[in-house]
Amino acid sequence: MANAQSAVSVIAAKRDGGELRDDQIDWVVDAFTRGAVADEQMSALAMAILLRGMTRREIARWTRAMIESGRRLEFTDLPRPTVDKHSTGGVGDKITLPLAPLVAACGAAVPQLSGRGLGHTGGTLDKLESIPGWRADISVPRMREILADPKIGAVVCAAGADLAPADKRLYALRDVTGTVESVPLIASSIMSKKIAEGTAALVLDVKVGAGAFMKDLAAARELATAMVELGSDAGVRTVALLTAMDTPLGRTAGNALEVAEAVEVLSGGGPADVVGLTVALAREMLAQAGIHDIDPAEVLADGRAMDQWRAMITAQGGDPYAPLPRAAHTETVTAERSGILARLDALAVGRAAWRLGAGRTRQGDPVQYGAGVEIHARPGDSVTAGQPLLTLHTDTPDVLSAALDDLRDGYAIGPDLVEPTPVVLDRIAP
Repeated sequence: MANAQSAVSVIAAKRDGGELRDDQIDWVVDAFTRGAVADEQMSALAMAILLRGMTRREIARWTRAMIESGRRLEFTDLPRPTVDKHSTGGVGDKITLPLAPLVAACGAAVPQLSGRGLGHTGGTLDKLESIPGWRADISVPRMREILADPKIGAVVCAAGADLAPADKRLYALRDVTGTVESVPLIASSIMSKKIAEGTAALVLDVKVGAGAFMKDLAAARELATAMVELGSDAGVRTVALLTAMDTPLGRTAGNALEVAEAVEVLSGGGPADVVGLTVALAREMLAQAGIHDIDPAEVLADGRAMDQWRAMITAQGGDPYAPLPRAAHTETVTAERSGILARLDALAVGRAAWRLGAGRTRQGDPVQYGAGVEIHARPGDSVTAGQPLLTLHTDTPDVLSAALDDLRDGYAIGPDLVEPTPVVLDRIAP
């Protein structure tokens, strides 16, 4: 295949339900990255993939071609095993913050390449950038130094532009062509970056529910299975947990608000769901890294993870003792009657936090570090009329009424006891 017209034959093959050959996949991904395949042609192919699907072999080859479009990091010479975690995104999902230093304190190296938030789902880098001085962009040699240092051992940073560049171009197209939902394209997008990052093992946190990309268990299981297969096929030890996201995680959704909650967890406190999921993911990560003789719950409780957190933040220019940003304005939502909080919708809370300034509409937009939603009651809690349920934080008070509208149907108070939903719903292994 040597010219742009060849793209038409690849599109037609997938449009008609055919299975793409390895050479077709290699060519079209490479040519798209170089600009020899036009955006409209790749958009047409993405739609054909959405409608027709891909086999396991096709997805694996597509992912490999995405990886080979750029640089692949290598950490096999580090003195400790490497393992990473990836979350598909949710509301209040600050788990990376306590998890990375906890796993590092248990003896693994954690090279965590993270992103910024878009829409109602928060971004780990936005949260950490609320810490004065903290920098997301660090060089690969500096990454290696930090990961090799037993007092630090964890890096949370932005992916370089040379890591799976084909994915960056394709993601921008999928966002504007109605093809984001394609499981083969989601799986290959996530896994191309994670495999290129050079970790030896990976634990996936696939969110399920109202505040997640995957709304139901069957769709989440399909995505998790595809990603676990991709990791295994690439020689990366991979396992996935399906976790609940109908209700926000913890008691905060925002940037600095979530950092403060993560520090609370590292101090031995924090909400039970955040602590429970952090420990569950840590156990999976340590098992994948081959570390079986240490209990992360003990390391979280005895302060070692907090020491690692402070070292990790300092290593990337941050001051772990500095006061966090606070929003200039707050508004409290109170219970209109007494009863049991029956429902708190993660999507409604996420949209409100976004509207208050915690998130962005387009990549590159600024965020307010102090903005977000503080949660005072969770489903199953008894509440009395007039009791605070939520506090909204923002620097731009003119958005408060719209955020309150987002929340108006986002919770319900009833007379009946509510059975708590377990945080971990299922586990997918090779």
